[in-house]
Amino acid sequence: MLYDWIKALHVIAVISWMAGMLYLPRLMVYHCSAEPGSVQSETFKVMERRLLKAIINPAMVVTWVAGLWMAWEAGWYTAPWFHAKIALVLAMSGFHGALSRWVKDFAADRNIRPARFYRIANEVPTLLMIAIVILVIVKPF
Repeated sequence: MLYDWIKALHVIAVISWMAGMLYLPRLMVYHCSAEPGSVQSETFKVMERRLLKAIINPAMVVTWVAGLWMAWEAGWYTAPWFHAKIALVLAMSGFHGALSRWVKDFAADRNIRPARFYRIANEVPTLLMIAIVILVIVKPF
C-alpha cells in the first residue's frame, strides 16, 4: 500500500516538474522582448523566480526521492531500462540546472540569448520526457 502512495506522489511530482520545465523557457521567450528594467521585465523576473523556487525545485526533489525509493523497493536498479532512464533523468536535471542559470542571468539583466534559443530549449524537456515514459512503460530492454 505504501508503494502505491509513493508512486502517486512520484507521478504528481513529475507532472509538476514537467509543467514548470515546459513553462519557464516560454516565459523566457517573452522576457527577451521586454526592455531591461521595465515593469514588464521586472514582472517576468518575479514569475520566473517563483516558478523555479516554489514549483520546479521542490517537484524535482520529490521526483528524485520518491523515484529512488521505488527503484530500491522494486529492485529496478539492476534493470538495463532503468539505467537508461536514470541517464535521461540526469539529463533532465542538468537542463533544470541550465534553467536555474538562465533565471539568474535574466534576474541580473545579463541575458545574451535570443528568443529563438529559448524556443528551441523549450523542446528539450519534451523529448526527454517522451523517452523516459517509453522506458518506464514499455521497458524495451
